[in-house]
This record gives sequence, structure tokens and C-alpha cells, in this order.
Amino acid sequence: MTAPTRISCLFDGLRRARGKALIGYLTAGDPSLEQTPAFIEALERGGVDLIELGVPFSDPIADGPVIQRASERALAGGTSLRGVLQAARQIRRRSEIPLVLFTYLNPVLRYGLEPLARDAAEAGIDGLLLTDLSVEEAGRYVEVMRAHCLDTIFLAAPTSTPARLRLVAQYSSGFVYLVSRTGVTGERDPLAGAAGELVRAMRGVTGLPLAVGFGISRPEHVAEVGQLADAAVVGSAFVRVVERGGAPEAELEALARKLKRGFTLE
Repeated sequence: MTAPTRISCLFDGLRRARGKALIGYLTAGDPSLEQTPAFIEALERGGVDLIELGVPFSDPIADGPVIQRASERALAGGTSLRGVLQAARQIRRRSEIPLVLFTYLNPVLRYGLEPLARDAAEAGIDGLLLTDLSVEEAGRYVEVMRAHCLDTIFLAAPTSTPARLRLVAQYSSGFVYLVSRTGVTGERDPLAGAAGELVRAMRGVTGLPLAVGFGISRPEHVAEVGQLADAAVVGSAFVRVVERGGAPEAELEALARKLKRGFTLE
């Protein structure tokens, strides 16, 4: 990768300012692709620093019930990977917030690695995270994405072996996503104690920023993550706001602002 991405620029700036990033996830196309850019703008106004733009998938094995329902609604509305890229283009017309395409391997293979890398870069996507791509089999994918200056973000979990952590470090760019617990996404009460051990293990093999996700839904969770890592990832809490309807833009902005203040509780 020859040029810094918006992701690396974000974390470089935060490192200099001794700040932490709030990463927000939304399922694109829930309830419609036309509304997705406005939701992203609301999160950005509330203080979200980076967006994971979820591509709805029919078998989202890593996602809990809230995001599964969002995928079902988006797919029922006709959302496709191509449509998500079009939504990214709309977002890019008004925002420079870093965008990560969050998806599964099947839609990517169906689209094609080379065409997706080309189209994602053209649409203003900064990186990709494929939740079910085994890092042991990621060589070609990483090569293609980085040829188009796209960051490749991989997951590490409390169950990851030292060998797998080293591979995650080798193939990741932008940041590493650390799963705070085993299981699927969703809001929880306490964070898992294994998250701290995983952060320490990952720090031993990479200097990349570390983001912790799965189960983060309250300011005190953000505060806890802020003491350990460089970013907190919030997904289901935001998706639930969209699911409730009402005035989602105002509520997304308010929730983002509330969560971002969690970093000041450290």
C-alpha cells in the first residue's frame, strides 16, 4: 500500500492527540438505501469517527438477532452489494469519514475480488472486513485489496492461537478488530475479562491500532475499552435505534454523543 488511507490518517491524528476512536456499525439498506447516508451523517455529527457499513447477507453467522433482523429488512428491500457501494458514493459527496465495508466472503466472491476492489475504491471505501474469511487463506484477497489502496481488517478473538494472532498482524492494515468475547454480536452488560488479555497479546505482535467490539452499548463500556485499546466498536445499539423507527437520525446522533463521552470517564 503506497498511500495512507483515511483510516490510517484518523488513527495517526488520534495518536498524536492521545484520543480514542468511536467506530459505529450500521446495516446498509435498513430500512432503505436512500436513508443510509443520512443515518451515517447523524452518527458523524454525534462524534463517530469511523463507519462500518454492513452489507446485508442471508446467513450472517457472526451477527446477533438485532443485526440479523436488520439484514432481513435490507434484503427484503432489495439491497445488494452494488447498492451499498452506491450508498457509499452518496456518503462521500458530503463526508470524508473513513468507511469500512463489513461483509461476508460469499458476496465478495460473487462480485469478484478485482471488480470489488476497483469499485469499492472508486466509491470511496477505505477498507474491508470479511468476518468469515480465514486469515490462513487470505493471501490473494489481501494482495488484490492493497493493490487498490484498501485496508484489510481482520478479526482476532480470545480463542485465537498465538500463530493466528501473528497472521492477523501480518495481513491487517488500518487497525485490528478484537472480539471481546466468543459468540455473536449484541448488547451485553459487563464486558468479558478476556478482552484485556487479548489486547495485551495482540500488542505483542503488532503496532497497529486495536479496536474492541461485540457487546459494547453503554458509555461505561466505552470507558473500559478506552483504557485498553485505541477504539470501541458499537453496532447493535445503533441498529436497534433504526429498528425502533421514530426519529432515528436525532436518536442516532444523541446516542453517538452519549457513547463518545464514555472516553472521558476513563
